[in-house]
Amino acid sequence: MTRVVFSMGSNLGDREAALTAAIAAVDPEAVSDVYETPPWGGDDEQPTYYNIAVIANDPSRTADDWLALGQRLEAEAGRVRDPERPYGPRTLDVDLIAVTDDDGTPVHSDEPRLQLPHPLAHLRAFVLVPWFAIDRDAELPGKGRVRELLRDESVAADARALRRLHPIWSEHHE
Repeated sequence: MTRVVFSMGSNLGDREAALTAAIAAVDPEAVSDVYETPPWGGDDEQPTYYNIAVIANDPSRTADDWLALGQRLEAEAGRVRDPERPYGPRTLDVDLIAVTDDDGTPVHSDEPRLQLPHPLAHLRAFVLVPWFAIDRDAELPGKGRVRELLRDESVAADARALRRLHPIWSEHHE
């Protein structure tokens, strides 16, 4: 499996440093600008997030490998999971949104530890807007083209609350 779409976010500590370290570790093909976004999921008593989308390719990695990498990056950033606040604040959140095989076939997984494509991605403007910014032809397997998903009334309303800040990654990082 080669291609992964990550959604990465941070709202604690040095948000840009956490995101930059994670980007460097995945050897990106494309990285969106940083978007400042309000908390999502009903846990509003926390700071705003910095969110980005990252696309990476590595023919030697499986979906499980990408998951392990994301979890390692979260741990290295000091992420602590609070079971009482599943949408609570975090130093780094790395979600796999979609993974495709060498031939472009989407990888599907319904395992509790790895659900692909991400089951809530189609509802999250903070995932879809940055992804669409770096891949105008993006498609979320089983849900449709990101361009169309962004037209959903609730997603469009959430998208209006996002604020594009600035690039976080450039060729000098590579």
